[in-house]
Amino acid sequence: MSIEPYPDWLRPPVGGYTAEDLDRLPDLPPHTELIDGSLIFVSPQTIFHLLAVRQLEFALVAAVPPGWAAWREMTVTLDRRNRLEPDLLVVDKRAHAGPKGRKGTSCQAEDVLLAVEVVSEESQERDRDTKPRKYAAAGIAHFWRVEDDDEGRPVVYVYELDPATKAYGLTGIYHKQLKVERPFPIEVDLIDTSE
Repeated sequence: MSIEPYPDWLRPPVGGYTAEDLDRLPDLPPHTELIDGSLIFVSPQTIFHLLAVRQLEFALVAAVPPGWAAWREMTVTLDRRNRLEPDLLVVDKRAHAGPKGRKGTSCQAEDVLLAVEVVSEESQERDRDTKPRKYAAAGIAHFWRVEDDDEGRPVVYVYELDPATKAYGLTGIYHKQLKVERPFPIEVDLIDTSE
């Protein structure tokens, strides 16, 4: 039995990887992110995660105003060393009108209106702290964090960017129904995602 060698990308270059490297590295696992030049691999998602993402995706697709689109699991290039993949995002439709068009693999932070992260056990630190700080520093105006209330029901924490501090401020916590006017009117019954 022969043992396959580890891929070369497991050994990062001096100074870490760049956002462009994610498109050039062969055979990366799906949903690989780049945080501060380091590759981040995600664990398989839970059923709660899948159902919460699906529920919010359908609601966002129905509610986004003209000129905007709701995308699922598309990377966002924040800067040279950070390329994150929110579970959902609302992006300017012109974002895929760049040089690569629909063959592009990332959008730019300035094209993103809203980033949504559904927290998993393995990603709590990233989804609660690291990613929101980086989204805010990149100027993404709105951020939603979705947590499991331990009974299979989603709780949505809604944040808005304070442009003076480049930090998010909590504007609401929604348990049974998400109803907000910003960044656009949307109303979502937060059903029990345990089914």
